[in-house]
Amino acid sequence: MSTPAIRATALPPSCRLGSAFVALSLSAATSHAAANPPPVELAPVEVNATAGPKVDHSASPKYTQPLLDIPQTINIIPDSLMEEQNAHGLRQVLSNVSGVTFNAGEGGGGSGDNINIRGFNASANIQFDGLRDSAQAYRNDLFNMESVEVIKGPNSVFGGAGTTGGSINLISKRPRQEDFIRAETGLGTDHYRRLTLDANQTLPAAGAAWRLNVMAHGNDVPGRGPVDRKRWGFAPSLKLGLDGPTQWTLSYFYQTDRNLPDYGVPARDGRPLAGRHAYFGWRNLDRERVHSHIATSEIQHRFDSGLTLQNLTRYSHLDRDTVVSASHINVAGLPAGRYKPAGPQGYGRNTATTLFANQTHLNMKGELLGMAHELGAGLELSRETYRLQNSSYNLGSHFPANGYPLADPPGYWSGPRVRTNSSWLRSTLLTRALYLTDSIALAPAWDLSLGLRHDWIEGRARAPGRSAGTENRHTSKTRAFSGRAALSYKPADNGRVYLAYGSSFNPSSENLVTNGRGLSAATSDLAPERNHSWELGTKWDVLERQLALNAALFQVTKQNARERQVDGSNTLSGKQRVRGLELGATGKLTPQWEIYAGYTYLHSRTVKFATRPAQEGKALANTPSHSLSLWTSYAWPSGWKAGYGIRAVGKRAVSSSGGGDIPGYAVHSLMVGYTVNANLSLQLNVDNLTNKAYIERARLTTGSDTRSSAVEFGDGRSAMLSAFWRY
Repeated sequence: MSTPAIRATALPPSCRLGSAFVALSLSAATSHAAANPPPVELAPVEVNATAGPKVDHSASPKYTQPLLDIPQTINIIPDSLMEEQNAHGLRQVLSNVSGVTFNAGEGGGGSGDNINIRGFNASANIQFDGLRDSAQAYRNDLFNMESVEVIKGPNSVFGGAGTTGGSINLISKRPRQEDFIRAETGLGTDHYRRLTLDANQTLPAAGAAWRLNVMAHGNDVPGRGPVDRKRWGFAPSLKLGLDGPTQWTLSYFYQTDRNLPDYGVPARDGRPLAGRHAYFGWRNLDRERVHSHIATSEIQHRFDSGLTLQNLTRYSHLDRDTVVSASHINVAGLPAGRYKPAGPQGYGRNTATTLFANQTHLNMKGELLGMAHELGAGLELSRETYRLQNSSYNLGSHFPANGYPLADPPGYWSGPRVRTNSSWLRSTLLTRALYLTDSIALAPAWDLSLGLRHDWIEGRARAPGRSAGTENRHTSKTRAFSGRAALSYKPADNGRVYLAYGSSFNPSSENLVTNGRGLSAATSDLAPERNHSWELGTKWDVLERQLALNAALFQVTKQNARERQVDGSNTLSGKQRVRGLELGATGKLTPQWEIYAGYTYLHSRTVKFATRPAQEGKALANTPSHSLSLWTSYAWPSGWKAGYGIRAVGKRAVSSSGGGDIPGYAVHSLMVGYTVNANLSLQLNVDNLTNKAYIERARLTTGSDTRSSAVEFGDGRSAMLSAFWRY
């Protein structure tokens, strides 16, 4: 097998849309091979330089046009960029996208990354191949992912409920019409070790192909001493009908995780009260055990008329058994330098999340009234259930009277250990949705994009009542329309200017099967929050379409924001707004020099807060005015390759109520790689080159003497050496 054919596996994930795209990709690879004959030893270097970070199409069938023609900011991180950066988790990968920040985990809260996009929380708006990932199953390791797509702005037409600041779509690896084997072995500091396998094999007699991805990983978190991460998983898939109009892909995913939970260090007003190495949990009590199972069936048929029909069906089940201890502390009435733990301590959460979902999508092209149309229509049905059993070791009654030394938290629990069950929760989320989109060529230089969606969402929750033997039951029903409209102008074949509007909504039951929260007597009858976005932008493909440039001015407004009243009830009377600017550059500056860069400016405000007027005019929590991300690499004909990255984030408010700021930071990364031959390459990555101690995530409260807040430091310096084998 030629080296270009091997390297073609790193081409954009649009290949998975069907055999037409696969054929185009193989044709491109063959043309490249013809244009670049031997010497063989130089071929790997040329092919590596060709892959590049620029992706021209979204892998979602809902986006039928190239990214250049989509009137919306979309950032796509391909697997080739993840490999260069040795980035495995979702948080690492999203560090390439400006305007994205991360909140700290909550002791006793849900697991998974807590993500903001353009100032608004997006943790419940992460999808896997277009279907919602409420169980947060895919975030720790992306070994089975082809790319990560970040869609900016309200997007309920395509993404469903939520998507205030944006949404994230993880694109899985699928069988391809080629044979290859890839393997990775890695060793590094902080006990880093990693093994992966990616094998693809065609079955010509059957018109099929299978693919297998396997991963085993372990490491200590750099700069956090005892905190460790261990996981392994595998993902087989089979694709039938590679050469025909009907294609059927069957896939299964399994992953198990064994982690020591970490909720950072205590803080007041955004300032840590302990060093970054201090651990405030209990190593002999705290744990996280996760088992994920996902089975997916995707059938796609192309009719002779050009119409394409896709049906996606998924069943998933995730079990998560955790014991966590928050990093909040109480210093009231204690000698200086002493503390008692506050918040959940030795708090158990045993959860099971089950999803059954079906999505049918139709694409067609045609003409009406002399204008070309690209129509999309779909139906989505899903049923998600969430079962929670809380428990506790009841540690609070055994803390010493004078507390523990703040400079040296014990880390191990030596007192009584009797675990008892406490509260429980059972919740169900039912979703039905219909949507219709149309891209209309009004004139050779003008396009109009329209979209409309209607959701029927029903949430149910039951939990123990105050009296023994009683239950509290709550139900929420939401029926909501979402829309989008955009007008695009084509000043040149390689450039677009657009004005776009989009809307979305947040029902009270949005997080019901993610962390069990949101539905209560105070919220069950509330209408959804409403979000509206305007975006004026431009996109250009330059340097022979090898470099994509984009710029956008935008405004996102959340209306009817929930406000909690003194009596515990909620009203929809708040208003929040974010205005901003985004710039981006992705692709190749020269055949050997690649870049992936973005800058975002955000001006956030609480416009209205009836019950807390003092909060009006203040910035939204964890929303920096400035954020910048850059990754650039250069490949030499001799086989060497070098890369440099920086992520810079300005200061941001701890809380939307004011009271403190989290300092800004800039973190640098380096990569050096060498292609030994057509089958073997080596790569060294050094992250956080200066070993900077910086706060990456924060609990969005300022804290008090009786209960502090908490912050989580970003990873310290680490070095990893990887060997990549390709056959």
